[in-house]
Amino acid sequence: MASLCRHLSTPATAWSHGRHRLRSPPRTAALRYEYSPKWPGIALRLQPPLPGAAKCGGAWEKSGFGESERSGPCPCAVGGLAAENGRERGNRSVEVVVAAAVTVVLGAGNRVLYKLALVPLKNYPFFLAQLATFGYVIVYFSILCMRYQAGIVTDEMLSVPKTPFVVVGLLEALGAATGMAAGAMLSGASIPILSQAFLVWQILLSFIFLGRRYKVNQLLGCFLVAIGVILTVASGSGAGHSLKEAGIFWSLLMIVSFLFQAADTVLKEIIFLDASRKLKGGSVDLFVVNSFGSAFQTLFICLLLPFLSKLWGIPFGQLPNYLKDGAACFLNVGTLSRGCDGAPLLPLLFIIVNMGFNISLLHLLKISSAVVSCLASTFSVPIAIYVFTLPLPYLGVPSSLPAGFLAGAIILITGLLIYAWTPSNGSPGASIPAST
Repeated sequence: MASLCRHLSTPATAWSHGRHRLRSPPRTAALRYEYSPKWPGIALRLQPPLPGAAKCGGAWEKSGFGESERSGPCPCAVGGLAAENGRERGNRSVEVVVAAAVTVVLGAGNRVLYKLALVPLKNYPFFLAQLATFGYVIVYFSILCMRYQAGIVTDEMLSVPKTPFVVVGLLEALGAATGMAAGAMLSGASIPILSQAFLVWQILLSFIFLGRRYKVNQLLGCFLVAIGVILTVASGSGAGHSLKEAGIFWSLLMIVSFLFQAADTVLKEIIFLDASRKLKGGSVDLFVVNSFGSAFQTLFICLLLPFLSKLWGIPFGQLPNYLKDGAACFLNVGTLSRGCDGAPLLPLLFIIVNMGFNISLLHLLKISSAVVSCLASTFSVPIAIYVFTLPLPYLGVPSSLPAGFLAGAIILITGLLIYAWTPSNGSPGASIPAST
């Protein structure tokens, strides 16, 4: 007997002289028993699965003892891959929209609760700022340790270079210091106008350091968002007059503070992108970025404490007594607790929501971009203004809406829709990163 072959499958065999071809439907296992006088013995083999066999048929061609795939490209496999990519893009878009909505809600709550937290701590705003700064380090590293124990954070994530986090901490500390210095000289109505420089800085820095190229509709949308915020916040408040009274120096200093903040967010986006390449497609956990960034920010804040305390009108020598009195008011104990009604509940609520807002903002930055996270944060401004018109506890008489609130809100929403709109002949991405 020259050869013997038995195919345990659905019979669909075509024989030819000196050569045979076996065809089998997808996902069909076949056992082959072969005998040859040159290689005595019986070889038991499982017929190899066919590429694309899950959705398409295929054929294997046997000639002698070598095997090669005869079937060409499978159209239905290509279509399935395209459909899968489309589903992935759709899922990512949904994830970005949900994350942006959560960021907007937490951003509005953050602004409202900060105002409420200052009701009991009206004489100790610097204490509240330092409590949040130092408290975040403890909370973030506690969460990081728990995620490490759970296996979510790996040793590879913790081994990423720490130099970028040092720069993040420095930028955040400089942004806080310059913002406090300028904010002490500027009126509350003028700051929202100058804060639109934050979006401009982010677009420029993303263009320079990330190589992003923005479409015309995206630039127009960002411009309309900035105009809408200015109208909703500053209309009828005499902001332009207050800017002239403050002088050009303090206005420029506030713009520089937003440059530091924008550079901080773009650098965090660079950290995520670099970590994705170094971790071979993985991504660094956002609590690694939050924890180490906050730790270095706290370090630089400590170095700047003499300067910062002076900005708040607190002599550095009296800072320990000030912090002790602030702690007594925060805990609502002792003789200094008069006028501290609402503490510690309101300050704690602000710290919790502010922490959630920072985490959601960083998550949105991680899955989208710095500009998208900025737009989500900006959209929370008119919502917070509207919430202040409602009867809230501890705030007394509700405020009235600015004269241009409705027009500004319409322009802002229009700008967001224009930014998110993708032309039919354009790519679905929000930006085109330059090749590196």
